[in-house]
Amino acid sequence: MAVDELKDYLENGNIHNSVNYPDCDMGFCQSGGRIGLFHKNQPSMITQFTQLIGASDVNIAGMSNKSKGDVAYTLIDFDNPVDSDLIKKLEKVEGVFRVRVIK
Repeated sequence: MAVDELKDYLENGNIHNSVNYPDCDMGFCQSGGRIGLFHKNQPSMITQFTQLIGASDVNIAGMSNKSKGDVAYTLIDFDNPVDSDLIKKLEKVEGVFRVRVIK
């Protein structure tokens, strides 16, 4: 079971049975790109993410956000691969611990 969950995280960004982060599953990544954002669970985080994405003229194909205590995890699917400039902007948002490009 642990091997399957780790493989799913590495390939698709899905989290199951984590001690520190909530379960979050968007299934198999079929879109052009996917990122995972590890961040504080506080107001306006999603707003900041979507504003940066919209300003970069990138379309969100799907999104899931889950929280557990003081932390949250957001998966975002895009129609196309993610631009490195957008990743750098997302990493600079206050409260973001890590941005992981999955696809």
